[in-house]
Amino acid sequence: MEGGCSRIRRRVSVRKRNRGSPESLGASPTRAELQATEDTEDEAAAESRRRRKTGSPESAQGNDSEEDMFGDYNSFTENSFLAQVDDLEQRYIQLSECGSHGVKDSLGVAAVNDAADSEPREHIRKQTDQGSPAEPEAGDDLSFDVPSSQILYFENMQNSSKALGDQSTKERDRSSHKSSNEELACNHLEQPRQNADSSNVGASSETNRRKSIKDRLKSAMAENARAQAPVFPRSKQLKETLLSEEISVAKKAIESPSDDLGPFYSLPSKVRDLYIQLKGIKKLYDWQHTCLTLSSVQERKNLIYSLPTSGGKTLVAEILMLQELLCRQKDVLMILPYVAIVQEKISSLSSFGIELGFFVEEYAGSKGRFPPIKRREKKSLYIATIEKGHSLVNAFIETGRIGTLGLVVVDELHMIGEGSRGAILEMTLAKVLYTSKTTQIIGMSATLNNVEDLQAFLKAEYYSSQFRPVELKEFLKVNDTIYEVDSQAENGMTFSRLLTYKYSDALKKMDPDGLVALVTEVIPNYSCLVFCPSKKNCENVAEMLCKFLSKDYLNHREKEKCDVIRSLRNVGHGKVCPVLKRTVPFGIAYHHSGLTNDERKLLEEAYSKGVLCLFTCTSTLAAGVNLPARRVILRAPYVANAFLKRNQYKQMIGRAGRAGIDTAGESILLLQEKDKQQVLELINGPLEDCHSRLVEEVTKGLQSLFLSLIGLKIAASLGDIYQFMNGTLFGVQQKILLKEKSLWEVTVDALEHLTEKGLLQKDSHKEKLQCHFRITKLGQASFKGAIDLAYCGTLYRDLKKGLEGLVLESLLHLVYLTTPYDHAAQLEPDWMVYFRQKVDKNVVNRLYLSFVLYSLLRETNVWSVSEKFNMPRGYVQSLLMGAASFSSCILHFCEELEELWVYKALLVELTKKLTYCVKAELIPLMEVTGVLEGRAKQLYSAGYRSVTHLANANPEVLVKTIDHLSRWQAKQIVSSAKMLLHEKAEALQEEAEELLRLPADLPGLGGSNSERTGGHAGDVTLS
Repeated sequence: MEGGCSRIRRRVSVRKRNRGSPESLGASPTRAELQATEDTEDEAAAESRRRRKTGSPESAQGNDSEEDMFGDYNSFTENSFLAQVDDLEQRYIQLSECGSHGVKDSLGVAAVNDAADSEPREHIRKQTDQGSPAEPEAGDDLSFDVPSSQILYFENMQNSSKALGDQSTKERDRSSHKSSNEELACNHLEQPRQNADSSNVGASSETNRRKSIKDRLKSAMAENARAQAPVFPRSKQLKETLLSEEISVAKKAIESPSDDLGPFYSLPSKVRDLYIQLKGIKKLYDWQHTCLTLSSVQERKNLIYSLPTSGGKTLVAEILMLQELLCRQKDVLMILPYVAIVQEKISSLSSFGIELGFFVEEYAGSKGRFPPIKRREKKSLYIATIEKGHSLVNAFIETGRIGTLGLVVVDELHMIGEGSRGAILEMTLAKVLYTSKTTQIIGMSATLNNVEDLQAFLKAEYYSSQFRPVELKEFLKVNDTIYEVDSQAENGMTFSRLLTYKYSDALKKMDPDGLVALVTEVIPNYSCLVFCPSKKNCENVAEMLCKFLSKDYLNHREKEKCDVIRSLRNVGHGKVCPVLKRTVPFGIAYHHSGLTNDERKLLEEAYSKGVLCLFTCTSTLAAGVNLPARRVILRAPYVANAFLKRNQYKQMIGRAGRAGIDTAGESILLLQEKDKQQVLELINGPLEDCHSRLVEEVTKGLQSLFLSLIGLKIAASLGDIYQFMNGTLFGVQQKILLKEKSLWEVTVDALEHLTEKGLLQKDSHKEKLQCHFRITKLGQASFKGAIDLAYCGTLYRDLKKGLEGLVLESLLHLVYLTTPYDHAAQLEPDWMVYFRQKVDKNVVNRLYLSFVLYSLLRETNVWSVSEKFNMPRGYVQSLLMGAASFSSCILHFCEELEELWVYKALLVELTKKLTYCVKAELIPLMEVTGVLEGRAKQLYSAGYRSVTHLANANPEVLVKTIDHLSRWQAKQIVSSAKMLLHEKAEALQEEAEELLRLPADLPGLGGSNSERTGGHAGDVTLS
């Protein structure tokens, strides 16, 4: 039996629970009770046999299941297997009683081999307050047929009984008890199996205090089908109880009209403590308090608020999200512009999710599950890019769960007026407004102008403030003179000072704008950002500065800068960019899209710690991760060849001034005399208006919107679609945007175009206003896969043609099919031999890129591939990310078309390979937010091989064993791993519950039937 139990335990993992008080689990009887028991033992045994023969159910004493999942089901007949199990249990009970008092018996039960099972007992002793339980054993034949969960339950029963029996008799009968156990073991060896009827040492009082075997099996199976809480220390249980009570109070407070906001803006005091502990925020700014206490916020009206960069906008949004998650028990969607910001926010909020009991889920690139998992108890905070946020809202609408989304938060709301991403953001918000009247929308931005249009679109209140925690001073530099921007002055600026830096002739020639003079006033003690018009200019400026800086700069934090170079070499597979190799020792680096993700992360961490003091960067950093500086310098009033817009200017200079570190921030715009007037108009003029991009971005805008409206059954007729359009930002601005055609004509034209492309079918039997449309299979696949409608027909033809001769000897054919079309359109490969032939240029470009991707999958080395194909390593990595995302889209596309079934299985694995592009053993570690390839290699080498390892890691140990890992980063990695682990566990529990849930559409299911069976909707009842 010992071997059998051991093998079963290895096969099946069973969670153990405490079952009732120790007294109810087999406390040892006193001498008086034993005497009374002997007088009634025959009657009790007869009653037990009678109950098994008749099969009459008994009420479960202390059954901790919420419902009886098995109804009146009873298979306890005389010769049934479960009756044998019941007999076996009775023998265990009798053995327990006899073993405690030295009574010899000849049951077929073996004594426990303590030495063989010392390890499991030690584990149990650490988890429970009871003594060290011993393991009972049953007859050899029967034990292998008993479910492993029941065997372990028997073990716990015997463990508790023996431990408590030993405790009650150890003072008066220690030697007798020991000899009885030894003799019992000998009896078992001589008589391995005897009839259970030969031993009748049972007590009716003990039997009555224990549950029947039927009830135990019901309870065990019901518990296994449910989520089971882990065993926590008592101190943690008390904390969780206190938090639960505070959340309950907060729920009542937030629903009441009272002005009493509770411990922390209707949130538990633990939230305030977490902000102090994790972010160092002890007090809110006045404007934040005012905004959170607005009547419109309390009434859950939609809200737009605007403040300068670094004003603390995000904190207000976070508090509102926590109110929704904890107090109103609704899911929340937060939409951010870039993948890097999504990952930064995931890392920031994972600790809150772990402590407060909600999930933080990443939807960016190829990450994210559609439809999202429906959680049983805990709510989810979805943090998504603009594109993934749109797909998420579509999934909620399609599954009828849009009502569970309590709040949508949009950061950088001004992006609604920028290109195709703006069109997608507008579609997302318009669908939420149209399909859910209970979902609140919060939008925030530092650069908004035509707020009235956005208010009309979102039906929102507006709040603004000019607050900045650190004062920002704006300067202009013309030749050697620096002017301060002053809106009160006649020409918009006043004289400030002259540059007095002594330039040599060589320096003047190399640095005509005086950059060296401006940066040396700040670095290395303070940080500085230099925005440049192009990527190449970033690298040139960084190298130029290093040529003329004093050698003393090399000594500043020299060892740490050497560590940065070493880390760059590790993530670059032994190679370091020559420019960075020359500039990093001076504390300078460039920052643009040409860097790999690993390089960018390393450099940003070094800059945040002050190891690097200057970045030469492009405008994308202004809208990216938070990297503030004491001084911001704009190299020229241009972005590429286009003149700077005021929105862009405000974003860039907003990086100046670091709250809590600097007392002031400075921005200096360098300009030529010829640009002076245009710059004055720029700095004193209004912000640019946000205009709808639905019509300008035709395939990703209007046509894509109409296709999804019909596919999601939001609108089907021409009249319904026209009504929806009037509620969009485009509908609000139609008088400004439409000059030649009306909104009605634009709507009709777009629907006719979709019909001609075979994405919609038109019902022509009804009058025009009531004309209905239905989506075709190709249309359904296109909107489900989020495929650009400009390419959907081409993609379908390519996939169909691929089926004629799909080559699976290698991944090259599949990689070609998943190479993004938009990247191919931008490429000019150096491949003259193909241009001499009559072939489609787009096909050639796409094939060329597929070779790049195929080489990446084989070598997993961005550096070697970029050198082989003479491409910037940043572009190669961007291509890889685009291919992973496009592969995911194609997968969803193929799921809707039966004829493309073969691609489903193939693309799942390819998408995963493209997403991570590393050796297989590193993929589990890279699933954790913030762990890139370089960090994953370090962790793997240190022995951390899985998410479970990271989730249970000690941050202090991580800091000591992993090079260049700060304590804060270690805590973020552990928190993210815990969150990911909880999400996976919850998903498995959801899947188990879904299998046991009673189908809502079950034929014949009615209210009376549900009441008659005593079950609840959603529970399985076996009868």
